[in-house]
Amino acid sequence: MHQLFRQVLGRRDLSRAGDLFSLADAEIEDGLSEALDHIKVISCSPDYVSNDNDQAVVEICVTRITTAIRETSSIERHSAALVGLWESCLEHNLAPQGGGAEDTPHAKIASDITSCILQNYSRPSVMALAVPVAVRFLQGGNRELSRNMSSYLSLAAIAQADLLAEHTEAMTLSVLAG
Repeated sequence: MHQLFRQVLGRRDLSRAGDLFSLADAEIEDGLSEALDHIKVISCSPDYVSNDNDQAVVEICVTRITTAIRETSSIERHSAALVGLWESCLEHNLAPQGGGAEDTPHAKIASDITSCILQNYSRPSVMALAVPVAVRFLQGGNRELSRNMSSYLSLAAIAQADLLAEHTEAMTLSVLAG
């Protein structure tokens, strides 16, 4: 993992997080999976939901990582770590909170990662990891996330119909539930 990622994530240093965008994508690509694993540890900590600093650090780092993955076309190399972080969001409350229906911190992470993963619907190795997790998001309690997931799954059905076939019942139940 790049030294700056190590500092930002290790110290949860929001003041340096923006500096991650000054690094070249190729310079950080080798360590993205390790950074994703570190983010997973932070986001699964008991105080994450109430720690605004940690949430901001994670949001910035996830944005930087997903950008680097797109720009370096390295989704297949980092898909296991990316899907691992994405799946860990399912262990937390995803339903919007409060009167303003604001997304929870874990719903924000899931939303940021969704497009990075599922825009690669034509890559079988990525979809083999992603589809079972994507289907679980359909019942995650967040309508907007479910709606977006449905759109991406319909694209995946075009390219990888066989991967979706075993999840037909779960998807049908989700549609029937609204």
